[in-house]
Amino acid sequence: MPYTTADARQQLLDTLADATEQLGSAVAALSEAYEALDEGTGERLEHVLFRPVQAAYGRAQRTHADFAGRHGLPEREFTPAIAGAPSRGVKGFLDDAVQAVANADTTLATLQDSMLPVEVGDPQLRAGLEDVRSRIGDVGGNARELVRTIGR
Repeated sequence: MPYTTADARQQLLDTLADATEQLGSAVAALSEAYEALDEGTGERLEHVLFRPVQAAYGRAQRTHADFAGRHGLPEREFTPAIAGAPSRGVKGFLDDAVQAVANADTTLATLQDSMLPVEVGDPQLRAGLEDVRSRIGDVGGNARELVRTIGR
């Protein structure tokens, strides 16, 4: 079966959608963690984790929608993710968020390494992927630092 540009673009969009959903899961987990923290620690979580992940999530959605629109492909509506059970506690929610962000980053890195964004993408798409990855680059380290200071 021949490999078509349309198929490749759809594959690219599907992969970006997977990463976007993973970021949505991270946002949900961070929201739950925030609710369980005191005000000061919650503000730190918001500043070093929630805002970057939420911004990356929004950028990923825009990148997906813009690329789909430029190439006449169906757009996808991303619904808010549901976080896990509250019994997991703050550390459990943070672990879930960090894992989801790591999964999204790996998905995007694999996509970039595949050369699909170069072969069938465009400069705006490549810039969007790079922007998303740059926003989530420090999440793992920032989460470890936050967990280390919780309860002090």
